[in-house]
Amino acid sequence: MPHENDPEVPVEVDPDHPREWLEFPDPADPGRVVRADLTWLNSAWTCVFGRGCAGVVEGRADDGCCSHGAFFSEEDDLLRVTAAVAELTDEDWQLAPVGRGAWTEADSADEGQAPDAEDGARALRTRLVDGACVFLNRPGFPGGAGCALHRMAVREDLHPLTTKPDVCWQLPVRREQEVVDRPDGSRVLVTTLGEFDRRGWGPGGADLHWWCTGSPAAHVSPEPMVLTYAAELIALIGAPAYEELRRLAEARLDLGMVAPHPASPPPRRQPQPVTLQVRRPGGIHSPGLQEP
Repeated sequence: MPHENDPEVPVEVDPDHPREWLEFPDPADPGRVVRADLTWLNSAWTCVFGRGCAGVVEGRADDGCCSHGAFFSEEDDLLRVTAAVAELTDEDWQLAPVGRGAWTEADSADEGQAPDAEDGARALRTRLVDGACVFLNRPGFPGGAGCALHRMAVREDLHPLTTKPDVCWQLPVRREQEVVDRPDGSRVLVTTLGEFDRRGWGPGGADLHWWCTGSPAAHVSPEPMVLTYAAELIALIGAPAYEELRRLAEARLDLGMVAPHPASPPPRRQPQPVTLQVRRPGGIHSPGLQEP
């Protein structure tokens, strides 16, 4: 683990540990199955920007995870953020004087290439100014440090997921979509929700100065993520699937049947006693089992 011997960097747990996965059919879509990492969604993770975040770049803790800018997932993502930028005031946005005319830039990996229309948005990211995202208000700004798009959303009584790039509000949940052909010839879309750990960034993830999902310093919420991240999860899988996810997650947590995240404190809910009831052929009973 990078910087594991640096006392200035909060520790991180090994990303390889037991996980509890849950799979269930989407109540609103018979052609989709949701697969969820309950160990992650029942963890105590919460964003600690400005209150313990060590940042992804050494020496830039005030940036949080905004040092590299935000890449756009698709054209709709870019258009939604463009509309939000038009609503930013100078009181929201510290770098408005330099950013209003040019707040996106091409990914350096794509310089010299001409992306087609479908990939055009994905070739863009929010512009970097002095080593961080153009929308990041720096410490000392009268409107407050942090994302200008987030600040505007709060001011307008909106959820920040409606104003920020997809990658910014989805993190640290990783959603993957895969069409699966079943042995009987049927086909189903599998939507997987999991932890966006260091490895989610590809080979460069190992070089991050610090990453919060595996650090106890960020697992300080009094409620599990399945509750605190409700709006984001609904946006990712829809309200009916979220309600089923929440119901099943809470039921298993109450039963003490979820492998805990090693970065989180012990579960606060008290497990309920479980009595297995099994009828054995010929009336043979195993110790500790009751016949119904």
